[in-house]
Amino acid sequence: MNGEIFKNLPDAAEAEQCETLCRARGFRVERIVSSGQGSPEGFWYDQDQDEWVMMLRGGATLQLLDPDETVYVAPGDWIFLAAHRKHRVESTSREPAAIWLAVYGEKL
Repeated sequence: MNGEIFKNLPDAAEAEQCETLCRARGFRVERIVSSGQGSPEGFWYDQDQDEWVMMLRGGATLQLLDPDETVYVAPGDWIFLAAHRKHRVESTSREPAAIWLAVYGEKL
């Protein structure tokens, strides 16, 4: 299995697009393309799995709880979100669209 991360990008003009690139025992890798989207007002992700995410192109502002912080991720920046660390996407760039690489730990 192989591919090119910047080719065949889905259109994210209307909604963020997620694509599973690889799934194996214990983890999942996704490419996420965002274009100006953010989390709905008052919504917080509270995931059961750990998430490591890297910004490949564009940028995004994240809000995190416990401890409270706001983080801007630019190309080359990554962040680790432990399971149940509440977070939300405040905003993503439109031009260029934000392209994320996300790795999720999955229960074995």
